Amino acid sequence: MADAVQLSPLVPGARRLDDLADGSCAAMTVLAPQGVLERRFTLAHALRALGPGGRLTALAPKDRGGQRLAKELAVFGCAAEQISRRHHRICTSVRPELPTGLDEAIAAGGPQVPPALGLWSQPGIFSWDRPDSGSRMLVRHLPPLAGVGADFGCGVGLLALAALESPALQRISLIDIDRRAIDSARRNVLDRRAEFMWCDVRQAIDGIQELDFVVMNPPFHDGGAEDRSLGEAFIRGAAAVLKPGGRCWLVANRHLPYETQLKASFANVRQVEQGEGFKIYEARR
Repeated sequence: MADAVQLSPLVPGARRLDDLADGSCAAMTVLAPQGVLERRFTLAHALRALGPGGRLTALAPKDRGGQRLAKELAVFGCAAEQISRRHHRICTSVRPELPTGLDEAIAAGGPQVPPALGLWSQPGIFSWDRPDSGSRMLVRHLPPLAGVGADFGCGVGLLALAALESPALQRISLIDIDRRAIDSARRNVLDRRAEFMWCDVRQAIDGIQELDFVVMNPPFHDGGAEDRSLGEAFIRGAAAVLKPGGRCWLVANRHLPYETQLKASFANVRQVEQGEGFKIYEARR
């Protein structure tokens, strides 16, 4: 459709679903997220943005929320027709005149400060409600960092906050493909040496070059399925933007075989620590 707009927080540059005016859309198609709070938040905003009688199409893999779609739409007052196709459940519904429960779902899935995390976050962000164990382990082993660097896949900013404790750090770029992560990091990392970029580190990024360091806890899931190529791409991306002698500090789950890619991309690689199900590497370009 010529007048369709992209609303995914995982597509840099897309419009925000939250910003659509009430009743401004005639139709909406949603690939419903796997997480319950994130899924209900998305469906509620979609119904809010639809005009009365607007058509909602929502789909999800059967084993990642698809089996519950019709029931969740019923909570909002929608009578959904559903079909199964290619391991997905597809629900179609017409927005009722007065949907129910939208405000509650939007509040539960919106920006918040989870007590166990103590930082701004939102359902859908990696480890959204608690500190990730791998990142915490890397924080414990990071040396004082100096110069100009980047946090690849920054999430809510845990690694950047630790890096910024060093007075020798001049600037750090927090980069993430998830707009919600960048929004949260902006609220958590208030140091003027930090800058924020909503983009994909697997692609060239203007102004990110000749860095002194990169810190990262790279993702290894895509759409719920393990994809080791993501971490390998992060490693190649770090090597491409570091200056000679620049260092990459990386934490990864112990079972991920990143050693081959690290040794192919860097002049020197050493394992700093292994334990608690994780490995930490320092790699020098």
